[in-house]
Amino acid sequence: MTEPPAPPPPPAPGAADDPVAILSGRLGIALGDRGTALLALTHRSFVNERRGEGQGDNERLEFLGDAVVDLAVSHLLVDRFPAASEGELSKLRAAMVDEHGLAELARSIDLGGLLRLGRGEEQTGGRDKPSLLADAMEAVVAAVYLEAGLPAVLSLLARHLQPVLARADEGALHRDFKTAFQELAQGRRRASPRYRVVGERGPEHAKIFEVEVELLGAPLGRATGRSKKDAEQAAARVAIEALRRELAAGGEETSPPAPAGPPASPGGPLAGQGQRD
Repeated sequence: MTEPPAPPPPPAPGAADDPVAILSGRLGIALGDRGTALLALTHRSFVNERRGEGQGDNERLEFLGDAVVDLAVSHLLVDRFPAASEGELSKLRAAMVDEHGLAELARSIDLGGLLRLGRGEEQTGGRDKPSLLADAMEAVVAAVYLEAGLPAVLSLLARHLQPVLARADEGALHRDFKTAFQELAQGRRRASPRYRVVGERGPEHAKIFEVEVELLGAPLGRATGRSKKDAEQAAARVAIEALRRELAAGGEETSPPAPAGPPASPGGPLAGQGQRD
């Protein structure tokens, strides 16, 4: 059986107000390069309110962290699923490191509470915005990589992604969330969702798409992906959770239909794969 992730060690004495020391404790990794670690926690809104002070933000670290996360998760999946095809591994990786997955990873270490934000982001709930948390998590991974190398990143992600890896073992990770949301929306609201691209960023060879999904004219989910299709899947996953909360608040049944997914092909992640310790 998969062991649950070990709880992070407590912060060092006197570290109660030191975000770098707290982050080190939660990660279980000593971040000796304080400047880089603090940079990873600094959003551009914080810098924009302090022009002329020589402050830097975490966007360059985010760029590096994006590549490091891809490499590390690819390494973990290749090791865990030796019989899986390239296509199956790509789908699993995309499901693990989309905006939603990275934001959940950030929430698991309460990263939002350590971020340095501008007043505007603070007032609009920036500490729990999925896109902001996902970007900051990538920056933190980059800081760990620069501090201790790829082995430390592998250890960190293997520990904190154990629940996600366990779902991959069971074949419950990569699902068709768009189909599931379509069925839920039609069954409960007698309406079909609409998806639209609301933003793009990055170079042509590595573009990131941001998609919003609406139901009956109201936005229910927004997420990013490396293709429009991936972004729509991620937005649908967010929308399912939002609609479930809405249904629960209205006293309606909250269990949506299970997202459909194709059966595993022979030799794929589900073929003869048990959970690893």
